[in-house]
Amino acid sequence: YVSRWDYAAGMFNEAITVNAPERLADVKVPRRASYIRVMMLELNRIANHLLWLGPFLADVGAQTPFFYIFREREMIYDLWEAATGQRMVNNNYFRIGGVAADLPYGWLEKLDDFCNWFGPKIDEYEKLITNNPIFRRRIEGLGTITREQAINWSLSGPMLRASGVAWDLRKVDHYECYDDFDWEVATAQEGCCFARYRVRLQEMRESLKILRQAAQQIPGGPTENLEAKRQLEGKDSEFYGFDYQIVAKKVAPTFKIPNGQLYTRVESGKGELGVFLMGNNDVTPWRWKIRAADFNNLQILPHLLKGVKVADIMAILGSIDVIMGSVDR
Repeated sequence: YVSRWDYAAGMFNEAITVNAPERLADVKVPRRASYIRVMMLELNRIANHLLWLGPFLADVGAQTPFFYIFREREMIYDLWEAATGQRMVNNNYFRIGGVAADLPYGWLEKLDDFCNWFGPKIDEYEKLITNNPIFRRRIEGLGTITREQAINWSLSGPMLRASGVAWDLRKVDHYECYDDFDWEVATAQEGCCFARYRVRLQEMRESLKILRQAAQQIPGGPTENLEAKRQLEGKDSEFYGFDYQIVAKKVAPTFKIPNGQLYTRVESGKGELGVFLMGNNDVTPWRWKIRAADFNNLQILPHLLKGVKVADIMAILGSIDVIMGSVDR
């Protein structure tokens, strides 16, 4: 069920689903598992932005990039399929305390190939789209949201950062291992549809930075190297230690969520995805409230549509980036 709230961001849905009981039950996550999670999340961020970019451009009359973005997304799905057995959704990969399985042999090398391939493709998008005079005249200055409006409407993600607010939960909440990497929060000042486009494009570049660093710094290195070190050094090897595991402890089906309540959140491709969890020492939570980023971001739409041309409605709506499965849940 959780993979399909936002079917373009299944990994984020899985992440928040395990993060909430982890925090409530004080379950620690091994460093290696945390690095694997980050790589999956950043691949999902790129896939999310690509799935936004193609249809958005098609909405404003540019059909060619629509086909380009699916070419790149297929490479991400190939990586997911190799690691999880599934492609777009229902990966079922995140677990309380870690991940379901270690990365397959050669996966990090394939990830590096993707990063080397995709970087120049973003440059190609820039040349094709960003300075296209027809595209810029179509959306520049359209659907403008001021900094104050963005904050007052509780916007998040690219919708918030495109209005000049440098707020990214990966920096603010310091979850997983994002503090280990050198990357910047993508922002713009104009607050219009074009600014939101530029923020998402820059976020894909920043995700590539994180992916490259995670692949190089992951504790134990590639799976094939880690297993070789363990065999070479024997049972007393440090590589059998906690930080080199993929899950802290396998959680039994009878795992009970402790008494208590908390709100936890992650920075998904659309913004703040959060869960309010109330446990009552049972295998099922007493309350599970989902805070979807696109549901909150969509609330400003009637305000943005006042006085605009009918033809501009699709451009403004498209710039928000909504998945109705997530909005309606």
